[in-house]
Amino acid sequence: MIGTSVEIHGTFLTGNPLPMVDDFVTEATWVVGAQGLADWHHKLDQRLKDPTPYYETQLMLERQTPEIVWAHDQGIVYGPWLEGTGSRNRTTQFKGYKSVRETTQELQRKVPTVVQPYVEQLIRRLGGA
Repeated sequence: MIGTSVEIHGTFLTGNPLPMVDDFVTEATWVVGAQGLADWHHKLDQRLKDPTPYYETQLMLERQTPEIVWAHDQGIVYGPWLEGTGSRNRTTQFKGYKSVRETTQELQRKVPTVVQPYVEQLIRRLGGA
């Protein structure tokens, strides 16, 4: 199965956080995961040579815990081959699209921008400026 997860953690979020912080974590992980899923779709749209809609219809976002959201392909058997991590990639010319790996790396750089509006909203709710 091909996929990646989003996890938010930190000192401020441990222990018994305020309900507003719980809501922030739940919402922020979902928003970041949704951005990652959209980026994954976009990357596949750019790279698939002869796309059939089946693979992309199987990509989904799933909440594991309030802090973890997972984007995956539901275990499609040829997912690892498309990504380039399957055993067949070592013996064929096709080395994979690397769409999940590149999307994950790009998403890590985007996280501050993606969650900024939610951080500002949390600060206002907590009585900040």
